[in-house]
Amino acid sequence: YFCGAVIMKLNINWDALGIATSVVCAIHCAVLPLIISSLPLFGINIVDNLAFELFMILLTALIGVWSLYHGWKNQHHNIVPFTLFLIGLVLLSAKQVWHEKQVIFLVPAVLLIVGAHFINFRLSRVADHVHDKNCDHQ
Repeated sequence: YFCGAVIMKLNINWDALGIATSVVCAIHCAVLPLIISSLPLFGINIVDNLAFELFMILLTALIGVWSLYHGWKNQHHNIVPFTLFLIGLVLLSAKQVWHEKQVIFLVPAVLLIVGAHFINFRLSRVADHVHDKNCDHQ
């Protein structure tokens, strides 16, 4: 108890959060220009807003690295999810550099990032790793 309230341990599924963040990013990139194309008439520019785009890429990177590191360190020790994720982040960043070809970069980027989280999730669930005194990465 703390000040009369029960403190509960917050248990976050980082892979699910990473997948959700990637999906929200994909929806933003694919649907937002179609639905909200009239916002510039009102002086609001969300479409192709560099600050928002960089924020989404940074958020994806932070959540992704944290979730993949957690699964790798504590469960499966497989580098494949990290590799897929990093390739996806490179493609996502390339979308910002070569704006005219953003769909070419966006689709594989999202598939790789979501796939990396899915593989990490699956590997973490099937891993039967228990830390003991001989485990060097506790």
